[in-house]
Amino acid sequence: MGASMTEAQQIRIQLLHPEAKVPTYGSEEAAGADLYAVFEGEERTIMPGERLIVDTGVAIELNPGTEAQVRPRSGLAAKHGLTVVNAPGTIDSDYRGEIKVILLNTGDRGIILKKGERIAQMVIAPVIRGVFTIAESLDDTSRGENGFGSTGK
Repeated sequence: MGASMTEAQQIRIQLLHPEAKVPTYGSEEAAGADLYAVFEGEERTIMPGERLIVDTGVAIELNPGTEAQVRPRSGLAAKHGLTVVNAPGTIDSDYRGEIKVILLNTGDRGIILKKGERIAQMVIAPVIRGVFTIAESLDDTSRGENGFGSTGK
């Protein structure tokens, strides 16, 4: 039998809109919890090349030392070209405002979003903060200063 996920953390959540939904996991081993659209009216259309900030009606209280990453849903990206512009978007543990998702339509036709539709996924992750120290030089590696695309063919 395979290893199971790490122990779940309690995350306090506030519903800020009467039709807001608690994020849900699509399966027992899903890493990302689905976030749902909340807006006035029943639907919104995102035209090709258009960005739209979509409310979720949800605020969360993360544990110190964690973050929430907002990522695209693969089905929306594959079928419609709908993605999260700043993927992954970062929600810091001290942020208490509404989670909002910046969607971009990279496809060639308008996409209709319905109220209550799953629009993104949220992954809770540990954070390691760096302590930055100025150095005169850095240790050499076999890669050195070779940048973009330098490790592939």
